[in-house]
Amino acid sequence: MMVCMYSVWQRGTVFAARLRKQDWACSLAGLSQRYYSTKTAPQIPGMEYQDAICTLNTLQTNASALEQVRRERSHPQLQLQAMRVFLERAGLAVEELDHLNIIHVTGTKGKGSTCAFTEQILRSYGFRTGFYSSPHLVQVRERIRINGQPIGKELFTKYFWQVYGRLDETKDAHGGTMPAYFRFLTILAFHVFLQEKVDLAVIEVGIGGAYDCTNIIRRPWVCGISSLGIDHTQILGDTIEKIAWQKGGIFKPGVPAFTVKQPEDAMVMLRSRAKEMRCPLWVCPELEDYQADCGPLRLGLAGQHQRSNASLALQLSHTWLQKRCLPDRSFPSTSVENTAVHQVASFKPSPIMIKGLADTEWPGRNQTLKHGAVTYFLDGAHTMRSMQACVHWFRETATQHERLASGPVARVLLFNATGERDSAAMLKLLVPCQFDFAVFCPNITEAIASCNADQQNFNVSVENMLTRCLDNERSWHLHNGLGNTKGTPLLIEDSLTLVPEKTADTLVFPCILTALHWITQGRDSVLADPAERDLPVKPSVMSKAAPLCDAAEIHILITGSLHLVGGALKHLDTASSK
Repeated sequence: MMVCMYSVWQRGTVFAARLRKQDWACSLAGLSQRYYSTKTAPQIPGMEYQDAICTLNTLQTNASALEQVRRERSHPQLQLQAMRVFLERAGLAVEELDHLNIIHVTGTKGKGSTCAFTEQILRSYGFRTGFYSSPHLVQVRERIRINGQPIGKELFTKYFWQVYGRLDETKDAHGGTMPAYFRFLTILAFHVFLQEKVDLAVIEVGIGGAYDCTNIIRRPWVCGISSLGIDHTQILGDTIEKIAWQKGGIFKPGVPAFTVKQPEDAMVMLRSRAKEMRCPLWVCPELEDYQADCGPLRLGLAGQHQRSNASLALQLSHTWLQKRCLPDRSFPSTSVENTAVHQVASFKPSPIMIKGLADTEWPGRNQTLKHGAVTYFLDGAHTMRSMQACVHWFRETATQHERLASGPVARVLLFNATGERDSAAMLKLLVPCQFDFAVFCPNITEAIASCNADQQNFNVSVENMLTRCLDNERSWHLHNGLGNTKGTPLLIEDSLTLVPEKTADTLVFPCILTALHWITQGRDSVLADPAERDLPVKPSVMSKAAPLCDAAEIHILITGSLHLVGGALKHLDTASSK
């Protein structure tokens, strides 16, 4: 990490020198006072993709960005005001975003999957789609997609320096401020979609809705709210009503909005917000209510909970198509006077819609990867409700795989959680899965730094991450009646032994790669040679792996954090890192 931080500083210095050399102030002045995104911006020659990513990562840590977060947390209304200023400094006008024909989606659980279904359906109709989502799993380019694919490294690099250059050139006139990481990427996504002339943009809210920087959008074509629950309580509030108030902040006057069925308290608040915004709000039907000639609709995403996401996506895409193809027709759902909440009628999905639902892919969510004798079950569940859905999916899917196994199967949990989330409560939900081992590690892809800038997080110290892992291990012991142990040391050679080793059912490793190597015991050929990029594991720990070596197959559930899942996919799906 020290090598990477030096690289960030060095590249930033080179970038600043090039800015001075090219006299950007004169270049920008030649395009009038406002520099619109629809005009081609100058590009800095010689700056590569990794230069862009390392520079982007400085927005996680620079003092002005952190001060923004602190100031705006107590005055959230400042977030949208600041976003407008940054947008204009980047050469974008808020009015331009109206031309993106946006579908805006928020929710606690399932908003990304809903967006993925919606984007796939409309792309299947032949429209050129933009899709902005977060977080990324392996590479930051995943957040900004054109026609379902992350934008290429060359395209990302080109547009990154265009936007960063404009913001950097204007920062002195604005107190030296630069946008924080997510805000910058949101501006970049809008710029990319305008430059690439998409027919529509599916925009996933980051956190909340009312004060999220994506809510700079003035006139989306349709809005959606997926399942609501308790998450991000420090920012959104600690009750379902407070969270629903935030989520309902994306409603716009006269713009049709759809929601899945919600808890009653949440629905009351959404109804109030819709009335306040003069926004028609509709509740989606069950997926079973859609009549299709092919019988029950098949989904490309696994899990029973995806059915409500698919229904919401059908309504969002259907409404968008109506506006696009029949713009002069008046639909009940778009009437400004219709502010009550109604159950929207189902309809007969077209063959293209049916195919779109079946073809949808969304990695890291209820995903199964089989590598010979090792099967990985990956799900980025990180709330109580999403973990309940994950457990249901895993138990059902793993049981099906075990029926086909040639002998005994070892079950292993690989877990981590971040932020304010209640790890102990989520782990309690996982106990009935009957794991042979519970393994904990931080969201560090590998212990020997390779400067994989896409997955670096400078906002949490390594010490804090490892302490969280030891806390998770203690919680697991308590849930399994093993007593309140103080944890185990990091299971690598020459590490400092913090406390005596107590049990063999739980292990804590310093990184994802080391954990995967120990769990798979050399039985997954996709993983790199552990001698090349791994830390040596203590012989006493290796000897505990006998049940893994004796098993005919190993089933691994990786969950608790999308960042953990992304770090695992970097090693398990090599195509995702290219």
